[in-house]
This record gives sequence, structure tokens and C-alpha cells, in this order.
Amino acid sequence: MTKSNHQTTANPPSSEAHKSLSMYEAVLARFNQAAEIYNLPTDIADILRVPQKQVKVNLPVMMDNGKVQVFEGYRIIHSTYLGPSKGGIRYGLDVNDDEVKALAAWMTYKCAVAGLPLGGAKGGITCDPRSMSVGELERLTRQYTLAMVDVFGPNLDIPAPDMNTGKREMAWIVDEYSKLKRESTPGVVTGKPVTLGGSKGRESATGRGVMIHTLEAMKKIGIDRKKSTAAVQGFGNVGSFAAKMLHSKNITVVAISDYTGAYYNEKGIDLDRALQHQKAHKNTLEGFTGGDKISNEELLTLEVDVLVPAALQNQISAEIAHKIKAKLIVEGANGPTEVEADEILHDKGIIVVPDILANSGGVTVSYFEWVQNKQGFYWQEDEVNNRHDTYMQQAFEQVWYNSKQYKTNLRLGAYITAFKKLEKALRYRGNY
Repeated sequence: MTKSNHQTTANPPSSEAHKSLSMYEAVLARFNQAAEIYNLPTDIADILRVPQKQVKVNLPVMMDNGKVQVFEGYRIIHSTYLGPSKGGIRYGLDVNDDEVKALAAWMTYKCAVAGLPLGGAKGGITCDPRSMSVGELERLTRQYTLAMVDVFGPNLDIPAPDMNTGKREMAWIVDEYSKLKRESTPGVVTGKPVTLGGSKGRESATGRGVMIHTLEAMKKIGIDRKKSTAAVQGFGNVGSFAAKMLHSKNITVVAISDYTGAYYNEKGIDLDRALQHQKAHKNTLEGFTGGDKISNEELLTLEVDVLVPAALQNQISAEIAHKIKAKLIVEGANGPTEVEADEILHDKGIIVVPDILANSGGVTVSYFEWVQNKQGFYWQEDEVNNRHDTYMQQAFEQVWYNSKQYKTNLRLGAYITAFKKLEKALRYRGNY
């Protein structure tokens, strides 16, 4: 089917049309814009609009008080057209099927943009991990693994850490899955401890990817990194590593935040001090004295060169977008920018490196971990980082090229980059 490149606008429809969108509706809004610009064939678009498989389970867990509590768990496979599905597992009170479905779709596009032979998936459990003991979390994770034993698999669906999960939870999954299958299966998840087959460089990979994409974008738009400033919203795994790595490239990080508050220092935040404070205060920045306390909105609207939203989704609303002064936004979090904000940022000339490109470093090194598990041969960290950087730079160049070719912004250019690969895969696989 021939394609037309006549569309020349990058602007999303008016914000009035996008009020109260759910996360998955927001994914489809961007999908539809990019599909129209690219002229994606209808049959391919119809396939990609819906997940391949949706699994919802109830998880009874014995709590420390002797009572049983039932939790809801999800695993949504959006696609396996490029390879086994890949995507994290998150724990949180606001986890629901719509959110997981949106995140699974983003994983499809993220893997395609990064050039990985993987599809997209996501999982989650509706719970409050901060109020649960280690024992309760372990029993919950093992119950979830038991419920998903026929979904997960090194050649089927490969989970990884996400919000409120990490190498500890991945180790529990590996152990439980291996017991159930009666064989050692380190490749069933990524983001594991190195001693259980995890990859060196995995923990810092998403933040490193944010750094690489920031540097690539700065080159394109002519920002001198040695004279630049950055604000990083979110000081978890992604935000803290991104901040440290930006600092290592002579970018002055003047503001950081977590859910307890934001802090600003015009001379630059002492990041080592912030990390030490965080470790000593239950993994929070509360009470940090290395900067003036400011609001979350003040951090997002600081007069800086680079803004890195690396916290939660929907942080940049239309109202916030009008006030943003940064020249460049690099999305460390998934879905931090609401649909209606895209048009405003575009009209203001602010370059946005979108989540499905900017934070793809994590899944890229997860792919490397999976490859190493299959080989039974493990790489040194320098080799992991060098391969990571090459993948990120190539992905950025492809997205930049497609955004220019189709006269659109980087977000829609990233979707188009994914469409090109997914359409080929579906055509080669044959008619349905």
C-alpha cells in the first residue's frame, strides 16, 4: 500500500478534545495522530490499537497479622510481533488495567524504536508496598509468579522492574518460576541481581539513556552543555542516575525532587550529599538542606535549559506547559506529558524527547541481560555501556530523521519510527 507524506502539521488536536483522557486513551490519541501523518494502513493500525492478551488475577496472601488479603494483579501483552514481549512490573495503589494497558503499548513502541527484537508488555499489582513488610511483599510476588507461570517465559514474556519493584522482586520471581518449572531459568526476568544472572550496568541504564538522549538533543539544537542547567523531577532510580550522569557531563543540576518535596540551589545541587541524605532518611529527600524547598510546579517551570520529568505520569498539564521555560524536555518517566500539553510545548518551540525514546535505555540493557542469559556468557560493564550508547544514539538519529521527514515533532516521529518496523514485521508474518 502506498503512503502519502502530505501531512505537515505536528500539532495535536485542540486540548478541549482531550480532557479527561485515560492513560490508554492518551496512547491512542498520539497513535492516531502519528498513524494519520504516516498514513499507516488500516489493517495494521487496527491490529496495533489493541493488546494481544490481557490477564487479570486475584492473589490471596497471608499477611503478618494472620489474615488473608486478596490483591489484584495484571499482565497485559500488547504485542509479540517483533519477538517475545518485554515490560516491567509495578506495585502501587493506583495500578489498574487501563494504566497497565497503556504502559504495555508504550513498551511495544519503545522496543521497536530502540531496534530490539522484542514486543511490549506490562504488569502490575494493586497494593501499597510502603505499608507492607518484606515477608508480605515476597509472598505477594511469589503468588503473582504462580498465577503467571504460563504467561511468563524466556521465549514468551519477560518481566523487569518498574515503579516500586527492583532486583529483589526479580530475584523472587526467578526463584519461584525456576521451582515451578523445575529448571534454572535466569532469562525469565531481567533487572536481576548480578549474582543471579543480572547484567552489569542495568541498574543505571534508564538514567544513562536519559543522559545520552539529552546530549544528542543538545547537539541538534545548539545548547552548550558546559554552560547549561537542568532540573530533574523525581529522585528514584531513573532520576538520581540521570542527575548524576548529567552532572558528569558538566551540566549543572540546580533542582531535584521526590514525593516529599523539591529543592533548588542556583549553584548546583550536591548530588552525593542528596543521595546520602536519601539513604539516611528512609529513601526520601525530606528535610534535605542542600537547597531551598520549592513546590513541584516551581521545579517544572524553572528557567533552566533542560527539564527531566522522571517521576510519575501526567505531570506536565496544559496549565504547566504554558509556564515551562526550559528549552529541552527529556522524559525519564512514562507518560509525564498530557496530550493537550504537546501542542502548547510545540508552539513554544520547546523540544520534547519523548518517553518511548528517552527512557529506552532500561529495556535496551534488559535485552542485553536476556542475551547474556541465553549465551551463559556475561559482559563487562564498559562493554554494556558502550553497546547501550550506540543503540541510543542510533535510535535518536532515526527518530530525528523521521520527525524531519514527516515534518512533525519527536514524539510523533518516534511513533512513526516504530510503525515502520512493526508494519514490516506484520507484513512478513503474513495475512491473518
